[in-house]
Amino acid sequence: MKTATSTAPRRNAFLQKLWHQRFLLALSVPFVIWLIIFCYIPLVGWVIAFQDYKPHLGFFNQEWVGLKHFEALFKAPMFYQALWNTLGMSVLLLVFGFTSSIGFALLLNELTSLKFKKFVQTVSYLPHFVSWVIVASIITSMLSLSGPINEWLVDWGILKKPFDFMTQPDLFWWIVVFADMWKETGWNAIIYLAAMSAIDPQLYEAALVDGANRLQRIWYITLPGIRYTVITLLILSIGNIINIGFERQYLLGNAVVAPKALVLDKYALDFGIGLFRYSYGTAIGIFKSGVSIVMLVIANQLAHRFGERKIF
Repeated sequence: MKTATSTAPRRNAFLQKLWHQRFLLALSVPFVIWLIIFCYIPLVGWVIAFQDYKPHLGFFNQEWVGLKHFEALFKAPMFYQALWNTLGMSVLLLVFGFTSSIGFALLLNELTSLKFKKFVQTVSYLPHFVSWVIVASIITSMLSLSGPINEWLVDWGILKKPFDFMTQPDLFWWIVVFADMWKETGWNAIIYLAAMSAIDPQLYEAALVDGANRLQRIWYITLPGIRYTVITLLILSIGNIINIGFERQYLLGNAVVAPKALVLDKYALDFGIGLFRYSYGTAIGIFKSGVSIVMLVIANQLAHRFGERKIF
């Protein structure tokens, strides 16, 4: 049975811990305030998904319609097409984008020339700071009928005549994945390089003494050393798998590949906000958030089931 005398030391220990970390707590206050203002307070707006929202009536004078907009969402054929495209591209981005970042970080970590390593790092980071408008223009120009890719393929005899890559619906997902990898691989590799820098160099020296080659050092030292970082980022990526955005699809798409370029975010923009159906657009947002939470919990539990560290 708990008594006042047994809980008092715990309370004192907790207060002492708070006082000891007072500076860290003070530094976190602005971010907590930012989180409340920009992430939690807007959640109040979710109620319009259960209303026939009309802006001129104000927030509290709307007609409540229950799950009407969710029912309309799940009956819309275009929604399932957008969902399929979103999941398809997200899985490809997760598989190829995730592995390419780890692979690139491993290659950079193995470079012995520090100057060359810094040069490659700098060059690989630059595309991250380029907007998707410019990236889409570059990709479109490269893959156009008169672009360098077609010229090389024709010159090398792989193609008899130029091939219009940008009007092939079956290639659209891969073009988006390639563009994203080119833009983000170098930037995403930063965190893996940081994790690799924390590995004890004595482990590599001991492996060299034991005769381990480069691949064996990567397999038995580097990869286990960044395992927790990889698992944490993988869980977060799976939780965010349905939030693909629409910039890439919008800028790289055209009328021919439009059915393959329709994703949930663009569907919410075109068929929700674009048609002044604010309640419908909010219902799509709630659906996305619900799926993200479920995916995050499942990925987190699976990681724990297989003996990895959970993130919550």
